[in-house]
Amino acid sequence: MIAVIQRVNGASVTIEGTVKGQIGVGFLVLLGITASDSSEDLEWLGRKIVQMRIFGDAEGKMNLNLKSVDGNILLISQFTLHASTKKGNRPSFIEAARPEIAIPLYEQMIEFLSSELGKPIQTGEFGADMKVNLTNDGPVTIIVDSKNRA
Repeated sequence: MIAVIQRVNGASVTIEGTVKGQIGVGFLVLLGITASDSSEDLEWLGRKIVQMRIFGDAEGKMNLNLKSVDGNILLISQFTLHASTKKGNRPSFIEAARPEIAIPLYEQMIEFLSSELGKPIQTGEFGADMKVNLTNDGPVTIIVDSKNRA
């Protein structure tokens, strides 16, 4: 399971002209799921996201997490994070989980992040054509892979 975490001043996702999810200060999280991902991957990654200390403290050092700044999360499923570009110029998405595996894990991640953060999170819609708008703060973008914990 891969998460691309972007520290934002604001972010939104629009589907068919309607805003589905919107946040102010917080994280836009793009989530990629593979068939080999488990609940253990989900919990490890979910905790990592909520506890990630990438907001500036009074001295400007990255020392604060989402809870410290009353931040929010906009979670977007994105199978293209698992693109293989080794051969040719057309990416292969063979590593990305099929919907019957990915949807339940995505929904579990929504619940887990909401529970860990202590409030509802905003989301896109799995499999939809989404237009994501964000103001990246910094910019700060962190990639976390549950298969690379060492």
